[in-house]
Amino acid sequence: MLFLAVFCGFMAENIREHNIEHKRAKVFAASMIDDLASDTAELKNYVKYVTYAANNVDTLLQLLSANNPTEIPSGKLYWYGLWGGAHRVFVSNDATLQQMKSSGSLRYFTNKSLGQKVAQYDQLCRKMKTLEEMDQMMHTEVRKMRARIFEFRYNAVANNLYQSSQYFPDQKRIDSFISTRPPLLTYDKAIFNEYIELVRSRFLNRKVTSADTLLIRATTLISDLKTEYHLK
Repeated sequence: MLFLAVFCGFMAENIREHNIEHKRAKVFAASMIDDLASDTAELKNYVKYVTYAANNVDTLLQLLSANNPTEIPSGKLYWYGLWGGAHRVFVSNDATLQQMKSSGSLRYFTNKSLGQKVAQYDQLCRKMKTLEEMDQMMHTEVRKMRARIFEFRYNAVANNLYQSSQYFPDQKRIDSFISTRPPLLTYDKAIFNEYIELVRSRFLNRKVTSADTLLIRATTLISDLKTEYHLK
């Protein structure tokens, strides 16, 4: 009888601890969902911007591959050349994940598959951060080289043209600017070539691919957390 009483007490304590940990896991899951929702919103904007920048850079590459800089209207060079210096950084909203990692609370996610997906998302975020850090160094060099080709005041006009209609570019205004002929600081092919090689080294399309992968993983993880812990 004594053994039975001790065993039952032990089982009751285990059940109580399991229930407590499950409740804590549910709280962490809800908080992580909020973080991931912020990530998905930021990633959608990030992908739009960097995709737009990468497409314009591709157009610049095509223009300069087929023509001497002197044969290209300077308005085109200013508009498409602007995007070599495009800059957008994704920083994950990972407060909940970092808290769970530092406190050892990830063990509350007892579903192994879910735990693996959380770990994989964390790993992808760290890879993205490394990619951003590498790009930041190249971005600085690109801006320096761009300043040797394009006059600041006309570059600012092109930049303001985009900023005034973010994500919904006014193509008529863009075409109007492209048709103008603002002066360049140089038409030196060697300088243009160096600028293009620097821009190519930024791997903007790779950034888009990485962000797309993160967006898919974040969306899937939100769904899995909601299913596992019956959250809306």
